[in-house]
Order: sequence, then structure tokens, then C-alpha cells
Amino acid sequence: MKRATAPAPRLRLETPVTYLKGVGPMRAEALKRMGVETAGDLLYHIPHRYEDASTVSAIASLETGMQGTIIGRVISKGILPTRKGLRVFQAVVKDDSGMIEVSWPGQPFLDRTVDKGDMLLVSGLVRFFHGRQLVPREFVNLGEDDAGTAKGRVLSVYPATEGLSVRVLRGIIEAHLDELLPFVTEYLPRDVLRQAAVVSIGDALRMVHRPSSLAEALEGRARLAFEELLFVQLLQLRAKALSRDVRHGIHFQNRRDLTTRLREVLPFALTGAQMRVLREIFVDMCSDRRMQRLLQGDVGSGKTVVALFAAMLALENGYQAAIMAPTELLAEQHFHSMSKLLAPLQIEPMLVTGSLKTRARREVASRLAEATPALVVGTHALVQEATEFSNLGLAVVDEQHRFGVEQRKALGAKGESPDVLLMTATPIPRSLALTLYGDLDLSLLDERPPGRQPITTALRPESARERVLQFVDREVGQGRQAYVVYPVIEESEKSDLKAATTMFDVLSNGAFKERRTALLHGRLPSDDKDEIMRRFRDGAIDVLVATTVIEVGIDVANATVMLIEHPERFGLSQLHQLRGRVGRGADASYCILLGSVSPDTRQRLDVFVGSEDGFEIARADLRLRGMGDLFGERQSGVPTFRVADPLRDELLNEQAREAADKLLAIDPELAMPEHAALRQVMGARYARSIELFRVG
Repeated sequence: MKRATAPAPRLRLETPVTYLKGVGPMRAEALKRMGVETAGDLLYHIPHRYEDASTVSAIASLETGMQGTIIGRVISKGILPTRKGLRVFQAVVKDDSGMIEVSWPGQPFLDRTVDKGDMLLVSGLVRFFHGRQLVPREFVNLGEDDAGTAKGRVLSVYPATEGLSVRVLRGIIEAHLDELLPFVTEYLPRDVLRQAAVVSIGDALRMVHRPSSLAEALEGRARLAFEELLFVQLLQLRAKALSRDVRHGIHFQNRRDLTTRLREVLPFALTGAQMRVLREIFVDMCSDRRMQRLLQGDVGSGKTVVALFAAMLALENGYQAAIMAPTELLAEQHFHSMSKLLAPLQIEPMLVTGSLKTRARREVASRLAEATPALVVGTHALVQEATEFSNLGLAVVDEQHRFGVEQRKALGAKGESPDVLLMTATPIPRSLALTLYGDLDLSLLDERPPGRQPITTALRPESARERVLQFVDREVGQGRQAYVVYPVIEESEKSDLKAATTMFDVLSNGAFKERRTALLHGRLPSDDKDEIMRRFRDGAIDVLVATTVIEVGIDVANATVMLIEHPERFGLSQLHQLRGRVGRGADASYCILLGSVSPDTRQRLDVFVGSEDGFEIARADLRLRGMGDLFGERQSGVPTFRVADPLRDELLNEQAREAADKLLAIDPELAMPEHAALRQVMGARYARSIELFRVG
């Protein structure tokens, strides 16, 4: 007897995507990789751009110099090399009126995703290059048979993944949209919606998935962006309110003892920015509430010296101070530089790392157990149970984004209520920082210490490779050192990128065969990585071939050249961090980007080449690359902002902050029945952060 098949569950927002029509196990797995596990998740998988197919032109009507949008079938394709080393993907596209060549410079990987017979929607500039040619600004692969349904529509283009094309994803969402929308209920208070002038959640989801015009798509997006900004503002404002309630801290006194003596023996003058920030920190530390401050400072702006002065204020009040760095090498660097500066004051810092010998660890533990002033510098070993402080007054976390939330909290919990100073060299524009770190007070070092030379930065094409390598070799021949950075460790069949391991062999046996070379990447054991960096620091290595593992590294004053291959694969802020590895000494330094790139990529990289201002670069980078996960921890795969952009959505951000202020003034814990739905949605999206509301 044939067993009856269990009926599929009735479709609801909680229904697993496996039960949706058109989704089998393989597609369900692909959706899961994007954080889409239920039908409700699918509704919130928002298009990241749109193509306006309501203004499609016939290919025959395109003229040189005009911007046009076409839909046509690929009748041939291939990759063409150029004399300058740039590989160009080209396809010939045909509609009922004629055909045109479409050209993607520097994007040979498209040969793997665009097949003969596919229908493409392409928008871009028509130029004359051995005939008419369309250079795409945007394009959508409609698959084999989507041309008839595309014309006259605004097409939603979704974030996709391997094994799940945009066309298939669009079809799945379209097939279930009408059935799912009735289950969506509003969770923002009516007054908030009215004052912000945004549409309901049901209307917004329909508008973003099935817009009748680009204007309607933007209206739907505005609602979704507003709610994301509102949630973050609520979390941050609530966190700040709670911290004020419980931030009874140490009331330090500015005795002007160790701090004054340190300033007198410094071999350099403090910058105006350092003086301003120290005043802000000292006011905090001398108040009766606990300091929780974020210090932002560009690469080389002097954050470590500021931290040292704050530590001296703690020590002169009889307390202990701890400074935590993300790597042993950086901890060692801070330890040695601080030891030199503090030697005239007869103060000896202590170093605590994971590799500390048992006897040395016992000596440190013995000193920390005494209620006497002490400065300890270390790694995450500082937050382990074995490290106990008897009287911790100040906790400093350097490169705070490199630590997990729990590690940062653990250091702050080592004392009764130590003041906390977080430091970062990752520039964040102030308007954005106030949104992301609304629970912290902010200080900014926006002035470079005198004597630092600007770094000469240039973008060179692939055809200049030999000249560039000769230049690097000449610098090394004059006694300098160089970094050569690659985006990946190993070569892959799916990628045309040069890899660190392969190029290390090429360079060691070629351009730098007379030099001492070494390879550094993230898969090496920690001890090996530290040993290589120590040898480079000590001058035993001339050329270090590496991945971005050196992004947060140590100061090597003798390193004057940073050569970065495939610069298009790095964010602007990441390039800026890499550039900061050179220019640490008195000699002229250089950052060279090597690779032939597309016109759009060149425009982006020109921002980096033309500026050494980390905040200007960060602003450009955020606009181009998006926000990512800004709470420092993933919440069930949900980034902080999927739709919103606090820089671009400045007005919405102001409205969200105002709305959050009013809501919390009425209902500080969002405990009123009318706010239950809002609280539930926030709890689902930001599970860990919602602990700020003391929700069990």
C-alpha cells in the first residue's frame, strides 16, 4: 500500500523556505547562506538596486554618445586581451532591430556567468570603437526567456549567491508575494509613522519588491531605512541612559604629578589635537561617573601617547592601568615604546601575553595582587582568569574593533568600575560615529604629529609592472624595506587574481632574487607569523610578501614602500590602513597600486590616491561599499544596516533619533502594550543588543 505524502504546511511567515514552490533542498541551502530561512525572511530580502525597463530602446536606434537601455539575446561572447594587459569580456547582443557589441573592461570573470542564449538588460554609454559598442553602467542577466515580461517594468535586482541567480530569486519572490503580504502587521507606532511621513510596512514591502516606478521603489525603501535607523537609535540611546544610571566610577584627581613629569620628558611636543583630547579624557576621569569613551585617530595620529597620559593619571591616584592590544607584536611594541618614555620617571610597565613564561607570569600576578600603582600592557591574556587586578582604575582597548564584544567587556569588568577608553585607527565620519556609538562619548585626533612626511601614492597599470618592481628593488638596494600585498593567499580556478603564495615564488626567483624575502599570510601558525614580523622589524627581511594580515601591524620605520596588487579588490579604508604601514620614519615613502582597472574602479581609487585624510576616504568608502555589520557582532546573520545608509539618509537619521527620543521619554523600557510589537521585532533582529533593555 502506497504511503500518503504529508501535506505541505499552510504558507505563513514562519514557513521554512523549503516548502515554497520553486525552492528545493539545493536552493533552500543557497537561500540559507544569505540568511533567508523562512518565508518572512524572503520578504525582507530587499533588492539592492533597480533597472528601469520601461525605457528600453531598440538596438538599431542607439547612437554614439547617448545613454541607452536595451534588452537582447547573447549570440556570441569571449575574452579579449589588450596590449596593456587588460582582459576584456565582450558579448554580441541582438534584438529584433539589430545587434551591438557590449564590452566589460577588466571583468573577464563574467565569462563564467553570462552564457550564449541569455537575455541581458543592459544600460550604459554608446561609444564608437571599431563600430558601435555599449559600455555597461549596469546590467541584469534575465536568463533564457524573461524578455517578454521585462519590457515596461522596473526590475528588482536582488543580492544573489552561487547556485541561485537573480532571475530565479526574483521569480520565487514574485510567486509568493501576494500570499505573504497579508500576514505582515505593522509594528511601528502610528504617531511615529505619521511624524516621519513614511508608509506602512505592508505597503513598503510591496513597493520595494514590485514597484510601478523608481519613485515608488524609493518610497518603500525610505520606510525600511527609517525603521533600521530608528532601531539603532533606540538601542544606543537606551544604552547611554542605562550607563548613566550605573556609571558611578572612580573620582580621580588631576594631581599634575606623573602627567606633568611625562610631558616634561617627552622628546616631542604634543599636538593641539592631543591636548584637546587629553582635556576631554581628564574631565571624564576626574568626574564621579565612569568614563566610557571612544578615541578615533587616523594612522600615526598619536593615540598611544594619549593612552599613556591617561594611564599616568590613574597611576598618580594610586590605581593600576591596563592597555590591551590585538596581537603580541603590537603589545610588545607598545611595551617597548612606553618603557622608553617612562624610564626617566622610574616606572617599569609589565607585559602580559599568551606566550609569557610561567615564572614571568607569576611575577606579574604577584605585582598586580598588590594594591600599588602599576601599568600592564598585553593581549587578550589580560582578560583571562589567571590575570587578576587588585585595583584596576583604567582599561584601554587598542584597535577595539579587532576584539569581540565579550573581550572588551571582560577587561572593563576586571576592576570595580574602571574607566574605559576604546581606541581605533579606523576613521568613521562623526555624524555616523554618533549613530553607531551613541552609548559612548567621542574624542577625535584629527592632526598628524609634526615631522611625518606625506606618502607619495600612485596607481600604475599592469604594463608598468617591470618599472614598478625595479623601483622597489632600488629602494631596497638603498637599505630600505618593502611590503608587497595580495588580496588572496592561493590561486583559484574561479579567480584571475594573483596570489601571495604564487607571487612569492615568482618575485623571490625574479625581481627580488638578490634580496631577502619572506611570505606572511593568515593561515600560518601564530608563532610563525610573529617570528616573520619580528625579523622584518629587525631588518632581517628586505621584502615582505603578504596578505592583509599586516593591516594592523607594528611600526617598521625603515619600510618605505607599500606595493599593492589588484587594488580593486580592497576597500578604500583598507587601502588606507595598508598605506599606514609605511611612512613611519623620516624617509620619503611610497604606496603604489599596481593593476589595470576599469574606468569606474579607477574613479574610486583616484579618491584614495588624491587624499591622505582617513575620514574623507572613509566617507567615500562607506558610500561605495555600504555599512556592513557595525555593532561588532552578527545578529543571526543580520547586519546592522541592510537598507539604510546613515550618511546618505541624513534626514531620515535625524527623524529616527527624534522619534527614538520621544518614544523612550514616554516608555523607557518599551514595556507598554502598544510597543510590544516593536520590542518583539527589535529582539528578533538584535538578540544580544536587546539585553540593553534588560529583557530576559
